[in-house]
Parts: sequence; structure tokens; C-alpha cells
Amino acid sequence: MDTFLRGQSSANSSKSKQAASGETAGISNKRVTVPWVEKYRPRSVDDVAYQDEVVSVLKKSLEGADLPNLLFYGPPGTGKTSTILAIARQLFGSDMMKARVLELNASDERGIQVVRDKVKTFAQHAASGVRPDGKPCPAFKLVILDEADSMTPSAQAALRRTMEKETKSTRFCLICNYVSRIIEPLTSRCSKFRFKPLSTETLEKRLNMICGEENVKCDEKAIHELIKISEGDMRKAITYLQSAYRLKGEDTVEAKDITEIAGVVPDQMADKLFEACGTDSFDKLDSTVKEIIAEGHAAAQVINQVHDRVVEMTELNDHQKSAITEKLAIVDKCLCDGADEYLQILSLCSVMMQQFCHAGQT
Repeated sequence: MDTFLRGQSSANSSKSKQAASGETAGISNKRVTVPWVEKYRPRSVDDVAYQDEVVSVLKKSLEGADLPNLLFYGPPGTGKTSTILAIARQLFGSDMMKARVLELNASDERGIQVVRDKVKTFAQHAASGVRPDGKPCPAFKLVILDEADSMTPSAQAALRRTMEKETKSTRFCLICNYVSRIIEPLTSRCSKFRFKPLSTETLEKRLNMICGEENVKCDEKAIHELIKISEGDMRKAITYLQSAYRLKGEDTVEAKDITEIAGVVPDQMADKLFEACGTDSFDKLDSTVKEIIAEGHAAAQVINQVHDRVVEMTELNDHQKSAITEKLAIVDKCLCDGADEYLQILSLCSVMMQQFCHAGQT
């Protein structure tokens, strides 16, 4: 009986192993999908688009195998992180990047304790070893602090001393959107590089290339809508393109699909809002604002589109435009502080109604 049971248990174990191996094979046979933002991220410094001055200076620094402390600043999606990762890959190779590069981004805590523990400890270790491919390897490590403008002033002050003491063994690269939020002692220790918003031609070329590689059917108006919405942000444009492709599948991606995914307020709804502001009827204005909120449109998107329209309106004089834009700034600040979206849009539209209908009255 024991022999029979052992044989049955061994048969069951063999079946379970076969089932497990079958599941593993099924998982391996599944197609691994990678976000297009990562799939088409530049792998070398030469692949970075539209930042010619930055690339030319960095290539000369790489030729001498000596890199200064760097400060990359500019709008999001312009290639700052991709550039420094490409530099690190070129300096250390893919195999040694984990040992030679410490990358901290906004998801990590970046108070003074992190600088004292992680950054300082990593910087103090001497760089040793050679690249597996036999190429010469720089005798320094690299610390990448992404979104450094979110670091506290005390953490930035602590980082200043670390940068000064460990300059022989470590190089630092600070990446931020607003260089004014970096303290002066840090900026004076870095070579500053400004990344420009990408041009229309650069965005169009890259988006058409991705459409060709991924077999995406996308009409010309949709490409232009992507370029308009992204405002020079390559990451945003590629993300919206992939989302639209997932939505439409084999069908052609159209401009209305892009605006729907991006959360843009439709032109009909925006026209209705401006018409309500011109009627001098608070009840009609209130119902229109409630309709916009009920449709789920973000207040930040509404005020951005209102700003673009107001600036281009020829029927308003400079005094009217300045009054509306001043209110736009106040509403934007209130929204950042967590104010109610309905009340803030209604307050903005009330000022617009006053300027449209009663601007000439004292």
C-alpha cells in the first residue's frame, strides 16, 4: 500500500511539474508590452533630438573622459533624463551602470537624511574595476538626482558639502524643471544646460516614425493635434499616441480621439461657456459651469483653454484682458491650494461676464 501511495504521489508531483512548466511556457510565450516612451527612449547622446548645443558640448566632455557636475533644466519631456542615462551608458556600459550610477527621483524621499545616508555613502566609496568589454572606464561614479527642485533647502545645503568633498570620486547631475528652485551654491558648482521645448518638425518626425514602426493608422490632423496638445513635450505626445492606438486598435486614429484622451474641453463646450459669459445671465452661466463639471473636465484644463482664447480675442482691449488674466492667476493658485473646482470656475466666469458686458461702466 505504501508503495502504491508513493507511486501515486510521485505521479501527482510529475503532473504538477508538467502543469507548472506549461504555465511558465505560457507566460514566456505571452507578448511583453513595453511603453513606447521607454521603447523609443534615446540610447546614445547622438539620438537626443533638437538639443544640438547641449549634445555638442557633452560629446566634447565625453571625448576627454572627464565630466563636470551637471545641471539640466527645462520643461518636462524634452530629454533631460534620457540624456544623462545615455551618457552613463556610454561611460560605464550597460553591465556596470548598476554599480556606478545612483539614481534618485521624485518617488524617493529626498530630505536631508537621504543625502546623509544614501548619497554620501555612495559617493565615499572609491570607483574600481574595468568594463567587461575591455574599454576604458572613468575613475568616478555618477549620482543622478531627478526633479532636484523638489528637494528641501536643508537637503540641498547638505548636498553642497558632499559635492565639494567627493569631487575626485563622484560626479553629480541635478535634473529639474525650475532652476530658480535650486540654491545658488549648488548651481555655481554645476555646468548648466537648458533643454528647449521640442520643435513641431522634431515631434512630427518622431511621431510618424513610431506610427510606421508600430503600424499605427493615424491621420495628419491627429498628428497635428498631438503636437498642439503636447506643447513640446515628447513624452506626453508618445503616451497619448499609444493610448489612442489602444483605444482604436486597427481603426484610424483621428483628432477627436486625441482630444478625448487628453481631456481637452471640446470646442463646442468652450464656445458655449463664452456665449454664457456674454449673455449677462448668471443662471445660464451657472448651468453651463455645472455642465462642464458634470462632464468631468478638469478645472486646470478649462483655465488653460480660457487663457489661450482670451489672449487671442481681438474684441477685448488690454484692460479687459489684464483683468481676466489676473483672475486666472488667482484661480490657478486657489486650485493648487485645493479649492473647489466648481466655485473657482464660476468665480472666473463671473469676472469674464463683468468684462464682456459691463467693462465700459464705472
